[in-house]
Amino acid sequence: MKLLNRLAALFLLLIVPFAHAWADEYADTIKVFKNAGESGDFFNKSYGYAVFPTIGKGGIGIGGAYGKGRVYAGGNYVGDTSMTQITVGFQLGGEAYSQIIFFEDKRAFDEFTSGNFEFSATASAVAITAGASAAATTTGTSAVASGGKNDATTKSAGYYKGMAVFTVAKGGLMYEASIGGQKFSYKPK
Repeated sequence: MKLLNRLAALFLLLIVPFAHAWADEYADTIKVFKNAGESGDFFNKSYGYAVFPTIGKGGIGIGGAYGKGRVYAGGNYVGDTSMTQITVGFQLGGEAYSQIIFFEDKRAFDEFTSGNFEFSATASAVAITAGASAAATTTGTSAVASGGKNDATTKSAGYYKGMAVFTVAKGGLMYEASIGGQKFSYKPK
């Protein structure tokens, strides 16, 4: 129990500096993804999307991540979502990143908004980076690329099981070789 309390305290200390999410942050984050190479094309060909302006992540051996977001269908705000993640493995540090999940069709949208949706540890994300020399693709659900939201570029990505995930690093430093899935909750507007 003490270990759990210590991990929760560490998690909060690492996330609190990144946890502010103002209403305009959603519009700003959507704009970043619209202007970032291939992720911008997904807005026109997707049924909907979930956007997370800031996800805070931290860990020492055992880690976690948390972020709040909004879900959109046909460009309209339809509900709120949150993401939690627990990871196990070698990891040290903390970071913050933005994430967007595109839904290819109504089936994928309905699966995500069914209440409690979970990405397995084998899900992939394309990390959007500012700078051609930065790594652009990650496996697992972590975003470890550096760079900012301006002049972002992407490598090729597509839907996997009806969903496509993109991330952009906001700050922090985290070393990790860990495994863990992301769990999402959804509440209609």
